Amino acid sequence: MSGGDTTRLAARAGARLRAVLPNRDVLATMGRSPRKDLLAGLTVAIVALPLALGFGVASGAGAEAGLATAVVAGALAAFFGGSNLQVSGPTGAMTVVLVPIVHQYGTAGVLTVGLLAGVLLVAAALAGAGRFMAYVPAPVVEGFTLGIAAVIALQQVPAALGVESSGAENVVVAAWDAVADFARTPHLVAVALAAGVAAVMLIGARLRPGVPFSLLAVAAATAVTGPAGPEVATIGHLPAGLPAPSLGFLRLGEIPHLATAALAVAALAALESLMSATAADAMSVSERHDSDRELFGQGIANLVAPLFGGVAATGAIARTAVNVRSGAASRLAALVHAAVLAVVVFAAGPLVSGIPLAALAGVLIATAVRMVEVASLRALARAGRGEAAVLALTAGATLAFDLVTAVIVGLLVAGVLALRRLARTAALTRVPLHEGLPPADHHAEEQELLAEHIVAYRIDGPVFFAGAHRFLLELAETTDVKAVILRLSRVSAIDATGALVLGDAIAKLERRNILVLVSGAREEHLKTLDALGVLDTLHAEHRVFAATPDAIGYARRHLKGVLRGTRQGQR
Repeated sequence: MSGGDTTRLAARAGARLRAVLPNRDVLATMGRSPRKDLLAGLTVAIVALPLALGFGVASGAGAEAGLATAVVAGALAAFFGGSNLQVSGPTGAMTVVLVPIVHQYGTAGVLTVGLLAGVLLVAAALAGAGRFMAYVPAPVVEGFTLGIAAVIALQQVPAALGVESSGAENVVVAAWDAVADFARTPHLVAVALAAGVAAVMLIGARLRPGVPFSLLAVAAATAVTGPAGPEVATIGHLPAGLPAPSLGFLRLGEIPHLATAALAVAALAALESLMSATAADAMSVSERHDSDRELFGQGIANLVAPLFGGVAATGAIARTAVNVRSGAASRLAALVHAAVLAVVVFAAGPLVSGIPLAALAGVLIATAVRMVEVASLRALARAGRGEAAVLALTAGATLAFDLVTAVIVGLLVAGVLALRRLARTAALTRVPLHEGLPPADHHAEEQELLAEHIVAYRIDGPVFFAGAHRFLLELAETTDVKAVILRLSRVSAIDATGALVLGDAIAKLERRNILVLVSGAREEHLKTLDALGVLDTLHAEHRVFAATPDAIGYARRHLKGVLRGTRQGQR
């Protein structure tokens, strides 16, 4: 590579980096309405505290990991991200992915996966991959959201019943084991705490959406089970403050084994964060997020959070919604939310340590219930059997396997159904010959005779592997004609398979001594056809035309000559 090429490459890389870094205009928005942002940030922090604790415990890394994630990742994603209203931290979807990693590789493995996912997210942002997340179909998104909600709820069954988790990899099996254990030794206090907290949150959200019932319910449960109350499992001791940043968890030898998990975490972080940012845009009046900048912000957050003991983070839809509804005007609100949680970490450890695990289980169960948008599920189910099937398969795969497998299954099924629908839009239509004929200069008898021997077909829509055989082989069965004109002006796309099937149909017609002419093919389609040699014979004999009237004129002249020769032979 020459010095000039190196310079240009470096310049492009620098420009790309500047494009995803926060600029003055972005940072200036934090001065628009500081009072609104302070109030919104405080409100979000109150909602986020029990969620951060609960997701930290649910992930297996501990409550302190959840708080560290909410503080560090929440602040960095807010500063570097592409949405002014997004709030980031530990989420239920990410917890679902992290649990099996903790079981197999321990806390060090989870921190390593978060670090690797951060690298992948930064790389994706610099590569401009943010735009591709818009191609995930709605049934896939709703399906894995429904599956995630079910997994989160099932994960909380052991804590809600006051029993130890069996450690089974499948959440359905683990929940069943917990129920069996509870049946042998019931823990009614834990059940009452979990059910009470969940009920207060769900009922309170309907009656007074602006009140932080999750915090109030957890505080009440903690007070009831205090020193004089019944004995239940609690969070336990929390360190005062964040640990010093360290890479001591990183084990280079395990990186190849964790690469797949890191890819899954990065993909989930990207998808959930961009979904959340899009939801924030929809709830606001004039905000529009930058997808690549959002990926960059999430990448930086996931790179740094593990250094302080935090797990992988994403944009959090529930907390972002609270932020928007509380009147947030800029990313200052999310920064305030992180700062308030930092105060809790440094000053309120003893209070937090007494929170019952069953109460946090109730918070997460209620959160899982609220994740399910019944109206959206009904709408998709009514939209068609295909959408309903994609949704159900994605949700089922989430429960049976994991999120990555679920998304892959959903995308594959959605892709097949989309191709099927697209293939059905392609059609072969016989069109009247007079549509393209030039003014007649021959006798009506000859015109009628020519019309009996010339047929024109128009191909509409895509000619590709999914549907080309269906109608092009029908074309090859055309009989009782001397010439066929293929009008390709309305072909929207053509791939190699479609081109080859078209060539096969043309060859079959010509083997039966039927003259084939092509008209109106677009230049980009001709490139595909010519690259595969489909029209070589037609090009050589000048039977490829830009306009249909020219093709009809050629067919007329050719058949007039054939008919004239036939008559002379009969004499």
